[in-house]
Amino acid sequence: MTDPDATATVALRLRNALEESDLSAFAELLDNDVRWGPPDSTSTPCSNKKQVLAWYRRGAAAGANAHVTEMVVERDRILVGLAIEGMKTTPQRNDVVSRWQVFTLRDGLIVDIVGYDSRGEAADRVGIAD
Repeated sequence: MTDPDATATVALRLRNALEESDLSAFAELLDNDVRWGPPDSTSTPCSNKKQVLAWYRRGAAAGANAHVTEMVVERDRILVGLAIEGMKTTPQRNDVVSRWQVFTLRDGLIVDIVGYDSRGEAADRVGIAD
């Protein structure tokens, strides 16, 4: 079972790492076998720390910039709302796109990251009301 205070501490460190685009600080929070991918997928684009960091690094190199819009801690999960600018997939690179990620912790480290286009889906994953 994850200690709620420990999860809150990780959430604060995660917010700082994301807001400052600090991949070194982000790396410290990741388990070596962390997985990242879309919801309910049998295969994940990233299945370890090196791949997750490479994915975030590619986004930053492509000009994507994320701002944390919300952070909700619930048991061993952290719901993070992001406003992302500069994504190549938006009609205009100046558009801001909202995305949500759910981070799951074990033993004080992030072991799973799932990305969502909808807050409702992300909230359901965390077990909170939308």
